[in-house]
Amino acid sequence: MDSVVHFEIPAKDVERASAFYSKAFGWNLNQFPNFEYWSVVTTDSDENGRPKSPGSINGGMGKQGVMAPKAVTVTISVSDIDAALKNVKSLGGKPVGKKMPVGDMGWSAYFEDTEGNVIGLWQNAGM
Repeated sequence: MDSVVHFEIPAKDVERASAFYSKAFGWNLNQFPNFEYWSVVTTDSDENGRPKSPGSINGGMGKQGVMAPKAVTVTISVSDIDAALKNVKSLGGKPVGKKMPVGDMGWSAYFEDTEGNVIGLWQNAGM
């Protein structure tokens, strides 16, 4: 079973949104070096950024429509992003954009499901 491993929050003003979520919920938001994208840490995590509590996830925040989708999005971890996109398409969904490398960490892609929701896919590098 593929799991939800990440969420994304789009923001018109990332600095303002970062301050809001930090103050409202105590989350830690940190900009990735060389990216206009922030990590959103919502739970205690290990040295690799993986949540220590089962079922917990962390996320990201980027400029709405540029570095993040236009709506809050969940991301599913898959072992083969190309196969997952092919399967989504065969079931009536459709890819949104193209598969993109994310530094040396892995790849991301988005699809629209049969209900019009945009969902993210993630494949770790080395898979």
